[in-house]
Amino acid sequence: MTRQFLKSIKPGPSRNLLGQVKMMLSAATTSSLSSGPEPANLKDVTDVHKVTGESVNGTCEYIRNANVWETAPILKGTTCFDHRADVKNIMVTGGAGFIASWVVRHLTLTYPDAYHIVSFDKLDYCSSLNNTLRLRDRRNFTFYHGDLTNPTQVLDCMERYEIDTVLHFAAQSHVDLSFGKAYSFTHDNVYGTHVLLESCRKVKVRRFIHISTDEVYGEVKEDDDDLVESSILSPTNPYAASKAAAEMLVQSYNKSFKLPTIIVRSNNVYGPHQYPEKIIPKFTCLLNRKRPVVLHGDGRPTRRYLYAGDATDAFDTILHKGQSGRVYNVGSPDEVSNLELCSKLLDMMAIEHETSAQLRQWIKYTHDRPFNDRRYAIDCTELRMLGWKQKTSLEQGLRITVDWYCKYGESWWGDISHVLTPFPVVREGHIMPDMAEPLIRDDPVDPGDEYHDQ
Repeated sequence: MTRQFLKSIKPGPSRNLLGQVKMMLSAATTSSLSSGPEPANLKDVTDVHKVTGESVNGTCEYIRNANVWETAPILKGTTCFDHRADVKNIMVTGGAGFIASWVVRHLTLTYPDAYHIVSFDKLDYCSSLNNTLRLRDRRNFTFYHGDLTNPTQVLDCMERYEIDTVLHFAAQSHVDLSFGKAYSFTHDNVYGTHVLLESCRKVKVRRFIHISTDEVYGEVKEDDDDLVESSILSPTNPYAASKAAAEMLVQSYNKSFKLPTIIVRSNNVYGPHQYPEKIIPKFTCLLNRKRPVVLHGDGRPTRRYLYAGDATDAFDTILHKGQSGRVYNVGSPDEVSNLELCSKLLDMMAIEHETSAQLRQWIKYTHDRPFNDRRYAIDCTELRMLGWKQKTSLEQGLRITVDWYCKYGESWWGDISHVLTPFPVVREGHIMPDMAEPLIRDDPVDPGDEYHDQ
């Protein structure tokens, strides 16, 4: 890692040694007014990590694999608008995560003279500073290491950088984990959003864009019309319920305090930089290791997928053209079952699967979630009326994604073996395999079969 001219930034009120080490490591990605001392050498940093028993959650990985982020392409969206006069300092929560890091890169690089981008992230297990490290020398980029559930840190960030616009991506989003850790989803997704909204009210933010999910609508039958923004919310899992609850808070602050808010409900987004707990990167990494993939249930639930570059364009469009108080669906008509998705990945990785025996070799099955919506479907007419359009087909996006993970997926986050199990769990901030391994079968599992409780 290049250590010259590192910038120093405090992550909030913390004064302990680990906090300061985190601060200096995080500062490698910041562009701040004040400069500070160089961080301890790698040995010292590693020793602190071990002695405290606490995880730096991703801040060490980019040091150990310094060449990874240097050789990877810088990926962003394609849109570019006249900058808004009422937008200057944009806070992006969850900025070191998957979708938010795409938006951070896009806004930082596309509007270098118009906007200052502040990436706010607590560096959870699924985040990585690799995702934005190429921005470390950009004068309009700052990384702030903070937790949304800490009101002091949130307000400090907003006041320090005079935030006038917020893009709120940060959330616990792994549906499987929400069944075993439902309280943490409520804490992070609902309480964290409330903390953020209250800080926005205090500093009089001019634009608050809340990123939600199409899962708040609940299951959509095959013969039903695509759901529009005014459709009733009917979430069926703890993750979706927490996102719906957060939406209610956003709407209440719009009505009660006149906070200028916009809600965005997106379908599944995929692409490079996604932590390999989700189906496309996980299955790509498994197949790249010559290991079979494991489908939940019968593999027939369908999902619609939108490439991250197109999603970034959608968020940029809404930032510049979206109307306060509105809700916008963001999605794609590209709908495939989990089983069909596996077949596409096998095709792209040139793995033979024409015969039944070959399919059994590469595709296995296990019990399903406690409840698994069979499909989601949203109508994106309102977004298209703002001028957005999808540019990347599923086949094109999958090709880009598969190539990226085959090149970088094994080193971007360090060892990911523990993530590639059918039902990983999170303990003490770390994701790991479930100690009770699920039964793996060669044939599809009836969705009604008993779920293995985590």
